[in-house]
Amino acid sequence: MTTVLPDREAVLVRRPGARELQPVRAHRRRRTLELSLAVAVPLLLVLLWQLAASIAWIDDRVYPAPSAILADGWDRAAAGDLWPDVWATLRRVLAGYAVGTASGYVLGLLMGSLPLVRAALEPLLDALYVVPKLALLPVFLNMFGLGEGPQVALVAATVFFFVWISTMSAVIAVPAGHRDAGRVFGASPWQMFRHVLLPASLPAVLVGARIAAGVAVLVIVASEQIAASDGLGHLIFDSRALFQNDVMFVGIVCVAVLGVVFSELVRIAGRLLTPWAPRDRGRGQS
Repeated sequence: MTTVLPDREAVLVRRPGARELQPVRAHRRRRTLELSLAVAVPLLLVLLWQLAASIAWIDDRVYPAPSAILADGWDRAAAGDLWPDVWATLRRVLAGYAVGTASGYVLGLLMGSLPLVRAALEPLLDALYVVPKLALLPVFLNMFGLGEGPQVALVAATVFFFVWISTMSAVIAVPAGHRDAGRVFGASPWQMFRHVLLPASLPAVLVGARIAAGVAVLVIVASEQIAASDGLGHLIFDSRALFQNDVMFVGIVCVAVLGVVFSELVRIAGRLLTPWAPRDRGRGQS
C-alpha cells in the first residue's frame, strides 16, 4: 500500500502488505490457487466432454464419453492387455533418451569448450538438425532391421540434437570471468569442468533435457504407428483402423500421462541436481 502525505513535498510511504508480513501463508495461498486451477481446468473440460456425449451434442461412436474411455482402459489394464504396450513404449523411450542425452551432452561440452571442434562439426550438425527425424526412420530400418533398434535410434537421434544444442550454448555462455578465475587459481582441466563449467551450464542443459523428454514421447508414438507391432503408437493406429475409438482414446490418454510423468521426473531430477538454479516460473513461486 502506498500513501501520499499532504505536505509541501510529496512523500511516498509504502506499507508492507500481506505478502511481506506473512510470506509463508501468502505462498501457501498462492500454491493452493495454482493447484486448484491446474485440477479444475482439465476437470471442467472432461465434464463438458461427458455432457456433450450424454446429450448427443457429439457422436459418441467417434468421440466416446470419458466414462466409456475410463471403463475400457480399466478393463484392459485389469486383463493385462494394456501393460505390454505401455512397457514397450516406455522401454524404447528410456533407452533412446539415455543414449541421446549422453552423446548430446558429451559432444555439446566438447564443442562448447573447443572452438576448433565446433568449427569442424557445427555446419554438419546444423544441416542434420533440420531434417525431420521421422524421415530418418527408413535409414535406421536399413541399418538395424526390424525390431527395437530403429525405434531406439530414432528417439536417440531426436534427443541428441536438443541436448547438444542446449549444452553447447550453455557452455559458450559461461562468463569469461568465471573461466579466468579458475585459471588464476590454477584449476586443472577436470577442476575447471567440475567447479566452473558444470555448475554454470547445467541448469540450461537440463532445460533442454526436459524439452527432449516430451519430444521423445511424441517421436516414439509416431514411429510405432509406422514400423512397430506393439507399443502405444501401434495401439492407437491399429484401434483407429478397426474403428475402436474407445481403445484409441485409451492409448492417447496413456501417451499423455506418460509424457507428463516423464517430463516431470526430468524436471524434479534437474531441481535436485541444481539447487542453486532459480525455480521454474509458474511452479509455486510466491
